[in-house]
Amino acid sequence: MDQQEERTVSFFRFEDLRVYAKATDYATWVTAQMGAPRTDSEKTLVNSFCHSSYDIALNIAEGSSRSKSQFDHYLKIAKTAIRECVVYTEVAHNLGMMNDEQHNQSREYLMELTRMLGALIISLQRSAERRHESTDDNDDYTSNDDMSY
Repeated sequence: MDQQEERTVSFFRFEDLRVYAKATDYATWVTAQMGAPRTDSEKTLVNSFCHSSYDIALNIAEGSSRSKSQFDHYLKIAKTAIRECVVYTEVAHNLGMMNDEQHNQSREYLMELTRMLGALIISLQRSAERRHESTDDNDDYTSNDDMSY
């Protein structure tokens, strides 16, 4: 196998997660879609919307360096940020700051992120259940899977 065929692994493991890439794509998209706010209330909306969109990726990144149960917790916080973005999408659309196409695109991103995070959460929970079952069978079993290096 030559060097080009080898999979490059990032120093920061969360960068290898597809959901992290999708979350950063969404944050970039939101930032690009929000034009210059015309009023203070629009400025507040834009700042809050952008902040919540960043929080999705930030929580994935932060949680990935923690134990599996803590990662699960941070992924659920990321899902909260998604729901915040749903609200901001609707308000921005209602105020005419997003057209119908942008509104639909935002919702598509958010639905896909929700599905991806849900699948990752289920995967972590199944992994924890299997590990728990293994420790029940063998009291001497220890795992370093949750350690961050």
